[in-house]
Amino acid sequence: MPYNIKMQRVKLTQDNLKEVLTKTKMVLQKDGLVVFPSDTVYGLAVNATSKSAVGKLLEFKERPANKAVSIAVADLDNAQKFVEISPKEERVLSTLLPGKFTIVLPSKHKVDSRLEAEDKTLGIRLPDYFFTKALSQSVSFPYTATSANLHSKGPHYSIEALFNTLSDKKKNLLDLVIDFGELPHSLPSTVINFSQNNYQTIRPGDFVFQKELNTLSHSEAETKSIAQTFLNSRLSAARTEGLVLILQGDLGVGKTVFAQGIGEALGIKRVVSPTFVTYYEYLTQNQSVSKMHHFDLYRLENKEELKQLGMEKLLSPKNLLIIEWGEKLGAYFSLFQKNASQVYLVDIEETSPTHRNISIFSLK
Repeated sequence: MPYNIKMQRVKLTQDNLKEVLTKTKMVLQKDGLVVFPSDTVYGLAVNATSKSAVGKLLEFKERPANKAVSIAVADLDNAQKFVEISPKEERVLSTLLPGKFTIVLPSKHKVDSRLEAEDKTLGIRLPDYFFTKALSQSVSFPYTATSANLHSKGPHYSIEALFNTLSDKKKNLLDLVIDFGELPHSLPSTVINFSQNNYQTIRPGDFVFQKELNTLSHSEAETKSIAQTFLNSRLSAARTEGLVLILQGDLGVGKTVFAQGIGEALGIKRVVSPTFVTYYEYLTQNQSVSKMHHFDLYRLENKEELKQLGMEKLLSPKNLLIIEWGEKLGAYFSLFQKNASQVYLVDIEETSPTHRNISIFSLK
C-alpha cells in the first residue's frame, strides 16, 4: 500500500544516522518516495522492485519512457542478482567500485522494467558515501539512485534549491526528505557502458574511464614488450605527474611478467614477485622515473592492512607504482585520482594456454 501521509523532513546528523535509516527503510518498504543526500547530489529513492513506487518516481521526475534510471545495491554480489557481469567485468568493477561510477550492464529484469533503457540495460551504483552505503546495507531490495530534479533540469546540492523548483503538487509526492545541508558541488557520477566490449564512458563525472589498449600476447617476451611500449608512451607524464599501474587477472596469468617488462625498460635487472613481503622498492636508471614501487596485494585480508601500506604517500612526480591484484583496492584507488598521478588499470586474461589478452584503461 502506498505511503500516504504528509511529507516528513528530517535533518540528518552524524548522531542520528541510525534513526534516519530506520525511518527511510520504513518509508521505502511502503512504496514511499525519498529525497536523500549522496556522494554527488541529492537523489530520489524508491523500491526499484515496486511498480507503484517506480510509478510515483516517474510521475515526479516527468521522465520520458525508456530513459533509464539507475539503482543502488550494497556490493557486487548483490549487483549480480540484477545485471549480467562477466568474470573480466567483475575484476574491473572490483577496482572501480564502490565509488562515483554508474555502470551500465545487461539487465536480468528483476526490477521494474521502466527503469531499464531501450536496449534492456540497467545502471548500477555501489555507493561509497556514509548514508547511501548504510542504506544499501540495511534494505533487502535495490533502490533507485537518480538525481532529485525534474527531467532536463540541473541537479541540486541543497533541499532549498530543490524546493524552489517544485510546485506544491510535486512536493506532495515526496514522503520523506532527508536534509544534510548543502552538499559539496561535485559532478554527477561517471556513467560507463559495460554492455559492450569497448567500455564506453557515456557521461563523464569527476573521473573518466577510457580503454587505451586491447591486444593479444603470445608469449612472456611479448607481454614484456607490450608493457615496455606502453611505458615508453607515458614516460613524459611520469616525469611531471607520477604513474600508477594497477594490474589484475587470475593467478599465473602474467601480472609479474608485465611488471618485469616495465622494470627492464627502467634498467632494473631483476624484478621479483613481492608476494611474501607485499612490497619492493627499486631505484631506476631512467630520467623520467627515479623509483619503481612494486606491490602485491594477494595476501592482504582487509582494508586496514591496505591503509597501512601508505601507497598514496608515494604519489609524486618521477614515482611509478605497480600494484598486482588490484582487485583488492576497491574504493581505495580513488585516493590515487585525487593526486596528479596518471592512473591505468591493466587487465590480463588467459584466452588459451599460450595466449593472453591485455586490456589497458585510463582512469583520469
